[in-house]
Amino acid sequence: MTDATPYNPLDKINLGKSVAEALLGRKPQPLAGLGSFTGAGLYALYYRGEAPPYERLAALNRGDDPQAPIYVGKAIPEGARKGGIGRAGAMTTTLFRRLAEHADSIRATPTLNVDDFVCRFLVVDDIWIPLGESLLIAKFSPIWNTSIDGFGNHDPGKGRYNGMRPRWDVLHPGRGWAERCQPRAELAEHIASEVAARLQTTLPVAKPHFYVEQPAATYRVGTSPPEADPTEQT
Repeated sequence: MTDATPYNPLDKINLGKSVAEALLGRKPQPLAGLGSFTGAGLYALYYRGEAPPYERLAALNRGDDPQAPIYVGKAIPEGARKGGIGRAGAMTTTLFRRLAEHADSIRATPTLNVDDFVCRFLVVDDIWIPLGESLLIAKFSPIWNTSIDGFGNHDPGKGRYNGMRPRWDVLHPGRGWAERCQPRAELAEHIASEVAARLQTTLPVAKPHFYVEQPAATYRVGTSPPEADPTEQT
């Protein structure tokens, strides 16, 4: 006999899964042209264009319910980094600004079109943001989080360009600050081949949700009250 582990809804991992699942349940929105909003939280970017390295991934994202994020990230307000957990998130626009920065990075390269990206985002209390992000990255291994580093990098600033150019900027050149970094020995063609090979082996994700999955058509919700039990006395 196998001992079943009791389900604890308040376990840290299960709480994190509930946050991640809430993000995955959000309606996708175009990354370009998002209206400003307040809050900190989590987000996932989905690519549905025709760039050859991402063909397998894009095919999973062209429907109403995209399945394979290309990048997952978080936006934590500055106050949280200084110990202000739970107080700074409500008044900040850090999540909106982070998504706008990503849109600008994509616009900077001629190899991608920002109109080919949609996003999901979730405003959430600061304390749950890092755990939710970690679970999403562990589940989906988004290619821009794992193999192709640098998409989320910021300009290191004047006098700090001695570091190597991020792989993302080799594959998708255009950001001015990255051009000032030191060149890599890798060629864009080699990175593109690596991306295509990796996506071929890792996609599709077997279970793109954290909880039990069931086709929507199998759910049944009765519209009539249950029949009365004839043996029950009134």
